[in-house]
Amino acid sequence: MPEIPTRFVADTNLIVSRLLFRNSLPGTAFESALHSSQLIVCTDTLSELEEVLSRPKFNLYLSQKDRLIYFHYLRKAAHFVESVAPITACRDPKDDKFLALAATGQANMILTGDQDLLTMHPFRGISILSPRQYLDQRKQIT
Repeated sequence: MPEIPTRFVADTNLIVSRLLFRNSLPGTAFESALHSSQLIVCTDTLSELEEVLSRPKFNLYLSQKDRLIYFHYLRKAAHFVESVAPITACRDPKDDKFLALAATGQANMILTGDQDLLTMHPFRGISILSPRQYLDQRKQIT
């Protein structure tokens, strides 16, 4: 039987999808992972999230204030990994920060919809799952 991850990394797009579309597949998967596992973050992943959430295009969905509140909620709910050893492994160098965080922070899983990361499953023993794969795995366990 598959093991439930105890520590996980979520990529920025997945977190933003959860914020904008709570009942979406990515939103549901992120919420499920957040309630059953420990989200880990680092300076690089938080910086990217903060930059993305500050984009004016999201004003159509949520106020800047609501996005900031969500950012601070996640920051507080997550475990912060102080020092992350750099990794250069992904075909998209912007995604290396998620691999590095997962490896340094001893994550069991990276939750993502990004094909550049998904094609690397597993990475150093770390599962890299899409929201659908994660939810299907959870169904098998329960």
